[in-house]
Amino acid sequence: MLNGQLKIIIAAGGTGGHVFPAIAIVDEIKKLRSNAEILFVGTKGKIESRVVPQRGYSLAFIWISGFYRNLGIDNLLFPIKVIVSFVQSFFLIKHFQPDIVIGTGGYVCGPVLYTASLIGIPIVVHESNNYPGITTRMLSTRATRVFTAFNSTARWLKRKDNIELTGTPTRDMLGTISREDGIKFFNLDPLKKTVLVFGGSLGATSINQAVKLLVNDFIDSDIQLIWQTGKTDAMLVKEMSAMKNCRVNTFIDKMEYAYSAADMVVCRAGATTLAELTRLGKASILIPYPHAANDHQIFNAQKLVDAGAAVMIADKDVQMKLETVINSIINDDKKLKQMNEASRAIGKPNAGREIAKRILELVK
Repeated sequence: MLNGQLKIIIAAGGTGGHVFPAIAIVDEIKKLRSNAEILFVGTKGKIESRVVPQRGYSLAFIWISGFYRNLGIDNLLFPIKVIVSFVQSFFLIKHFQPDIVIGTGGYVCGPVLYTASLIGIPIVVHESNNYPGITTRMLSTRATRVFTAFNSTARWLKRKDNIELTGTPTRDMLGTISREDGIKFFNLDPLKKTVLVFGGSLGATSINQAVKLLVNDFIDSDIQLIWQTGKTDAMLVKEMSAMKNCRVNTFIDKMEYAYSAADMVVCRAGATTLAELTRLGKASILIPYPHAANDHQIFNAQKLVDAGAAVMIADKDVQMKLETVINSIINDDKKLKQMNEASRAIGKPNAGREIAKRILELVK
């Protein structure tokens, strides 16, 4: 730490579930140490390449991706990518000279954090999911600290003495917008109930197809819709954008407005999404991604279901059950209020601040 100048590298990439907790952590660090110098490391073409610069942080790239189950050119290149990414990580670290390196998930974390640990720089990992990803499992024995969102995560990790339960950090902007301002932002009717639908930053085709069939029924029953389709189903934006009381986008940059306008949420069960729902106290219908590693989204969702904050629908049943479940919640004010309260009761709105404090303690 030269002249009191704290320097941090944070590796996060691939999905919003990895990138947004990283941003939440460094936002809190900057509040506590305004002169801290932050460098994000990610991969080109992923969500971090757009979101991180928008937040005013520097971003560098390394060449890495996952190993896919199907045969293809990416798998043939994988060993080369691993070697190149370690070399790139070494030169990035030697040039930037961080005091600590943080990882919040995605394949980019592996080479960056492992290289830092070999050089002798402290590394910190945050794991949002109940079942830790392969990168977390690989790095956990070398990490100075592993922050988790679930108590049960520890059983999957070999080392136990460096694990700390903190929850998943969420963006500070969440909860700062009134429902009135959220409704105005989307030009909707404040007297009608509003459902927010999204499948994560990449979208969810099964959810999108089910909602497409329900749009007219929503309008007929005076239910408004805010809908993030993801890039995969971008054609739905053109098809549905003219529909009354339906606001459709491939990606919603101002999610704080969407959450504030929503009376309930229909979404996947990624850990960051659930942390945001519980921070805000939002009732939800959760449709876990069926191909998630070790069904971790089902385990994530079950926590909210057990608390009375959510209803879970299996992906295969979404077209058959979604309309009935939405109506059973949105048209029952008492039930909706109870689910909102149950959601807020299990939220950890200060997770980002607590993690930032712990990180600063490690580099004193």
